[in-house]
Amino acid sequence: MLEGNSLYGPLDPAPDAGWTDGRPRMGFFTDTSVCIGCKACEVACKEWNDVPASGFDLLGMSYDNTGALTANSWRHVAFIEQPRPAGHRTPPFAGEPVGEAVSPASAAVAAGTTEDTGTAPGLPPGQPEAAARMAAGPEFLGMPGAQPPGRSTGADTRTDFRWLMMSDVCKHCTHAACLDVCPTGSLFRTEFGTVVVQEDICNGCGYCISACPYGVIDQRKGDGRAWKCTLCYDRLGAGQTPACAQACPTESIQFGPLDELRERAAQRVATLHERGVPEARLYGHDPTDGVGGDGAFFLLLDEPEVYGLPPDPVVTTRDLPKMWKRAGLAALAMAAAAVAAFVGGSS
Repeated sequence: MLEGNSLYGPLDPAPDAGWTDGRPRMGFFTDTSVCIGCKACEVACKEWNDVPASGFDLLGMSYDNTGALTANSWRHVAFIEQPRPAGHRTPPFAGEPVGEAVSPASAAVAAGTTEDTGTAPGLPPGQPEAAARMAAGPEFLGMPGAQPPGRSTGADTRTDFRWLMMSDVCKHCTHAACLDVCPTGSLFRTEFGTVVVQEDICNGCGYCISACPYGVIDQRKGDGRAWKCTLCYDRLGAGQTPACAQACPTESIQFGPLDELRERAAQRVATLHERGVPEARLYGHDPTDGVGGDGAFFLLLDEPEVYGLPPDPVVTTRDLPKMWKRAGLAALAMAAAAVAAFVGGSS
C-alpha cells in the first residue's frame, strides 16, 4: 500500500477524500472484443448530460466522426482499420512483393524513372520494388458482411482485414492529477471513487487539461470551462446505471463495483486466450501502475498505442512533493549563502 498524501494518495480514493459511508468504488469495464461501433453510448451520453452536438464532420478515419474525447464528446468510439492482425508492428510494405504486377510494362517504365514525377508523395526514382507495388494496383482488404468473416464462404476465403473498435472515456484515475492541480476545488472525488467537474466553480484555468496523462479533459469553445465524463454521478446517486452502459446493446460497456469488474475482466481474458485470441490483454486494471489503476479500464486486442492510449501512464503530479522539497532546500541554501556573504562583507 502506497503512502497516503494529497498529491499521490492511497489505493482507496473515496475514504481519502473524506467519504465515510463505505460505498464500494464503482467503474467501467469496456470489452472492446464485443464492441460493434454502433455509437449508442455516444448518443446516450449526449442526451442524458445535455452535451452540445458535435461529430458532424467526416474525418477520413473510417467511421470515426468525433476523433477524440473533447468537451463536447465525453464518449468517443474509435474505429481502427487494420490490414493485418499485427497492426502497427508490421510495416505496410515489409519484405519483397510476390507475384506478378498487374502491369509489368508499367512497372518496368516506372523502375527506370530518374526524375521527379511531380506528384506528392510521388514515386521514388530508380526503385523497382516500390514501382512494382504501385503497379500492382489496390489490394482488396475485405468488407464486413451479414455474417462473421469466413462463416458463409469458408475459412479459406478470410481476409486479413479487421476493425478494432473501442468506446473511450475518462479513466477516473485512482491518482488523479487533475484533482491535485485544480485551484478552485471544481474537481472533486465522489463517494463512488469517481472524479467529477463542478462547472459552476470551474474558472477555466486549464491546469487540469495539461495534468491529465490521458488527454481526456478539454475546454469548451465559447465557454472556457473544463468538461468531461462524470460517470453519470446524478444517476449513481439514484441507484441507476450510467447512460452509456445502459444503452450498450452488446454489453461491451459494463458498469459495477470495480473489484467485481476486475474479476470479470480477468475471466474474460482467460476465455479469449482459450478461444485462440492470445493478443487479448487488460489496460488500466492494475492498481500498481503509474496512476494506481483506473476506474474505467479496457480489454484490448492490440497494443495500447494502436487505440491512442499511452502505454505506461504516470500521474503527472507524482514528483511534485520531491520537487517542492528540493526547491525549498535550494532556496534555503541561497538565503544562507546571501547571509554569509553579507556578514562576511560587513566584517
